[in-house]
Amino acid sequence: MPEPMMPSATARLQTYLHESIPLVRHMQIVVDTYDEHGLSLSAPLAANINHKSTAFGGSLAALATLSCWGLLWLLLEPQADTHLVVRESHMHYLHPVTDTLVAVCPQPADTARQRFLDTLRRRGKARLELEAHILQQQTVCAKFSGQFVAYRDAAD
Repeated sequence: MPEPMMPSATARLQTYLHESIPLVRHMQIVVDTYDEHGLSLSAPLAANINHKSTAFGGSLAALATLSCWGLLWLLLEPQADTHLVVRESHMHYLHPVTDTLVAVCPQPADTARQRFLDTLRRRGKARLELEAHILQQQTVCAKFSGQFVAYRDAAD
């Protein structure tokens, strides 16, 4: 009998988000892709619409934040004792979103990623700046930037 396959990274993240953050279920967020380019999440407009029939700004900010947070979660997934929090974030809204909400967080530069991982290993705490874009038909409709902190549980 074949061994059961481990769920893909996107499936593991999707399950974790839906089980741990109720807002993700309400927004109907889907983890679309995760590869060497970054992480992409999407959500339907109907579940995230505002009074002007465009995407609600809070939904755009949440989706962008989650794309960055999710990318770090995937980077650190094997480390169950590590926690991730948003330290600071900024959102710039450029154009209304009138279709499916899509957030893309590119992979950080190799040097930044390695410095983050090395600092976390040495000090038990590290910060990383990430960016995400909300896209509609290849047009950037909003830009997110945030500083994320990873920290380990204190030793007993």
